[in-house]
Amino acid sequence: MAQNGEKTEVGGDEEQEQEKEAEETKEEEVGDMEWEEVVKSGGSVSFIEPNMEDSAVWLSPPGHSFQVRGPQYLTTKVKIAGSEPLFKPLAFDWLRSGSRIDSILEHPNSRVRSALDRATATEEAAGVSKKKKPFVWAFNLQVPSKEHFSAIAYFVTYTDFTEDSMCGRFLKGDDAYRNTRLKLIANIVEGPWIVKTAVGEHAICILGRSLTCRYLQGANFLEVDVDIGSSMVANAIVHLAIGYITTLTVDLAFLIEAQTEEELPEKLLGTIRLKKLDLTAAVPIELLSTDGVVTAAGGSFPARLWKSIGQGFSTFLQSGNQNQYDSDDE
Repeated sequence: MAQNGEKTEVGGDEEQEQEKEAEETKEEEVGDMEWEEVVKSGGSVSFIEPNMEDSAVWLSPPGHSFQVRGPQYLTTKVKIAGSEPLFKPLAFDWLRSGSRIDSILEHPNSRVRSALDRATATEEAAGVSKKKKPFVWAFNLQVPSKEHFSAIAYFVTYTDFTEDSMCGRFLKGDDAYRNTRLKLIANIVEGPWIVKTAVGEHAICILGRSLTCRYLQGANFLEVDVDIGSSMVANAIVHLAIGYITTLTVDLAFLIEAQTEEELPEKLLGTIRLKKLDLTAAVPIELLSTDGVVTAAGGSFPARLWKSIGQGFSTFLQSGNQNQYDSDDE
């Protein structure tokens, strides 16, 4: 009887421990959800789930919407549907300023950086062993015009990448290495036939080969600033899409190109759909270089920017369709 009682007691302890761990996991997931949902819904452009319909929104399309290099691509050139991205969608910012918007995550007062720092501090206080820290990857697509615009997609993960993984090598690599690896896939989901014909419904671009990319890395983030205006080839057909920008729906996928057999199949980092952006939703900001503070700026959105923003975005789409940038992925 004593033995049975002891076994029952041990079993009870194990059950209580499992319940405790389950509660802690649930609390961690809720904590993750709280800060992520705040920044996800905090931008000027609404976030919706993929099965919802609206205009002027962003969402994260499923990985199978994109074709990536399959396991035998180097010999067969066969692509497969992408799997779910390694990073979760976190936020989207649509910004404008009198100067190019660089290094947004370097500014502690930016909304995503502020939320990330608070989340990291909370997790450190709870103990690293109990909770992994968030890591944010931001892609800042800089649209040139008389006033500068940035479409910034943020993705988050709690995974610790090993140094020999593709993400690990990319994070440890220099800019020259990164410029040969970071790939963008752009699928035009909706738009006028003239734009689809000129750009192609599916465009692929090794960003660092076709555009100037700047990399800003911190302990808990990596930001890639992509200067769309740096491509002369892309600027050649910019006027074609003027007037069509508000009718475009574009799916974007970011990934690290697999160039050796052991790196295949390719894995998506993150995906985002930009649907019929409302140009007036671009948030005006001022970048104060003296103290690094990002603050809101007043003033109305000039009507002339409807034209200039269309130029910048169509430039971006066209740059991704140049065969010289990624001839293997036609």
